[in-house]
Amino acid sequence: MTKTFLLPLLFILCAATPLFANKYDIAAFVWPAYQAEPRWKELGIFSHGTGEWQSVYEAVAKTEGHKQPKIPLWGYERDDDPIAVARQIDAALAAGINVFIYDWYWYKGRPFLENALNNGFLKAPNNGRMKFFIMWANHHVNNYWDNTKSKKSTPQPIWDGRISLDEFKSIAKRSLDMYFKKPNYYTIDGKPVYGIYELDTFVDGVGGAEKAKEAIEYLREICRDAGFKGAHVMVIARFPDTIKGGIPNVKNPTAKDIAAYLGIDSFTTYNWVHISGDKGEYKDWAEKSLNAFDTLSEKVGIPYFANVSVGWDNNARFPKDFLSPMVVNSNPDDYANALEKALKWADSHNPQLPKLITVNSWNEWTEGSYLMPDTDFGYGYLNATRKVLDKHKADCQKQ
Repeated sequence: MTKTFLLPLLFILCAATPLFANKYDIAAFVWPAYQAEPRWKELGIFSHGTGEWQSVYEAVAKTEGHKQPKIPLWGYERDDDPIAVARQIDAALAAGINVFIYDWYWYKGRPFLENALNNGFLKAPNNGRMKFFIMWANHHVNNYWDNTKSKKSTPQPIWDGRISLDEFKSIAKRSLDMYFKKPNYYTIDGKPVYGIYELDTFVDGVGGAEKAKEAIEYLREICRDAGFKGAHVMVIARFPDTIKGGIPNVKNPTAKDIAAYLGIDSFTTYNWVHISGDKGEYKDWAEKSLNAFDTLSEKVGIPYFANVSVGWDNNARFPKDFLSPMVVNSNPDDYANALEKALKWADSHNPQLPKLITVNSWNEWTEGSYLMPDTDFGYGYLNATRKVLDKHKADCQKQ
């Protein structure tokens, strides 16, 4: 595989060309950890003041041919720097990526890792050209981000991802006021999209299915009061087969029962590890994951938005003497083939909804799944995205 480099100026010029009237919405997840978040100190990690960049540049190769550390072509830029983020927005738009999905966190009554969105993206001078929405990443915090302790389990979470119904109502109102009302917040059918990473953790925290249904209806109600048609609730990561306490009047509820009772609008996948595990050849991983879309959609009974994952190698998050399972031989060409198949799947599903494709990810450097330019492939993934979208457009016009 040859490196594919392209001058950033070309991306900026190309960004002025609309993505064929936005026929497809290509939404890349953003992991907002590459900055000096003050709460890192509460976890006792990242003493260098660079956030999780520290794990990226401290990583080592653990097997023959293992590509570590990952080296960003633009350097270790802070993602709360609006000028750095402005360049990212231009490059993403030039490639056809027109939505950023920001991981958003709330622990112990306070936000976490919010600076990348508030100070980086929303203060970037060109942010209005890029749509965004938030995914409440409500998983527990353990040792996973600490590359000296990540093998060690914790009997209790360091930070618990569950919150009460009252606290959910508080953060829902806060999200409405701070984000949903922004003119570039991503909506579906006039409804701001609200992503929930772990549905079962959310249900458990608020006190069961009835309270969860109340919470979701509250979210929709305050959005309607603000002039929207409601809220579009999207589950991200695995859709649970069961939830703690079940649902009223349904014996042995299925995923389809859970989705219907709670009123979930859609779901997608964060990374293919949630579908097909965390090791093997990229081509095999992609084939297995892409072939699962129909089964996933039928199982849950609500619209599924196709996902494309760039790769998986989270060894940067583990001690140097521990090899974590990984996907191997990820490359722009095979990613491009996967993206093309995801576009074709979107063409034949969810006809009343936007043709939304989620991509993992824009910048998951510590999980080996990112579109941003690096020293291995240059602008290869961004160029591949643009090439696939242009080809798909041309093929569709021939039909």
